[in-house]
Amino acid sequence: MSIHTPDIKRVTTHIIQEMKNRGEKISCLTAYDYSMAGIVDAAGVELILVGDSASNVMAGHETTLPITIDQMIYHAASVVRAVKRALVVVDLPFGSYQGNSREALNSAIRIMKESGAHAVKLEGGLEIKDSITRILSAGVPVMGHLGLTPQSIYKFGTYTVRARQEAEAQKLLDDARMLEEVGCFSVVLEKIPATLTKLVSESVSIPTVGIGAGPHADGQILVLHDLLGINKAFKPRFLRRYADLNGVMTEAIGNYIKDVKGRSFPNEQESY
Repeated sequence: MSIHTPDIKRVTTHIIQEMKNRGEKISCLTAYDYSMAGIVDAAGVELILVGDSASNVMAGHETTLPITIDQMIYHAASVVRAVKRALVVVDLPFGSYQGNSREALNSAIRIMKESGAHAVKLEGGLEIKDSITRILSAGVPVMGHLGLTPQSIYKFGTYTVRARQEAEAQKLLDDARMLEEVGCFSVVLEKIPATLTKLVSESVSIPTVGIGAGPHADGQILVLHDLLGINKAFKPRFLRRYADLNGVMTEAIGNYIKDVKGRSFPNEQESY
């Protein structure tokens, strides 16, 4: 059942900001294909992220690093074709923006033009400021991403909680303020202490969206396949499963196989 406000035809960055201003929490989920995106959008989320987590969820890679910009555009275009209301944000994949602001701009423009998405997301703070600034100068909305940044997993060497130490926490806060100052419309905070999320959310005027970052962010995001229990191997502390679709699908497929082998499918009514 949809729970969205019927008079909002399209969620925009302005609406996301207004939600923070009035203290209304922002709901966000990932999607990677037309069919699932249509369901997510109709349910009423405000933000849909076409995440580079497609590298893991859809392609089976160990990390997000292998996915290409062409593949991200394919997934994003599939999602955009299904979405009528939500704001669609697309990850710039690893290697498409780091260290070269001109390449970052070209990557963002390709995604916007070829997929029809509404915004892009980049991982990092001060070290990618030039790339963010150049993209924003072209009128492309940018969402930041701080804390655990999966594209840097080989640098960190672990998926454990980030910014527990004072120096890293201060840098994250400084980076969040910088993202606000240059013009980002929002920032994802991934796997950081809840107290730091509260501090950041109160220190910047732009909305924060948390994943594994406690209850104090202005919004929350989860990977759709994790929330639905399709991917049963991933069991982080922050994940709440709202369904067991793995079990439902396994049972349904098993029943289909049984009916085929038992010659009860198709029956007379299912034949021409």
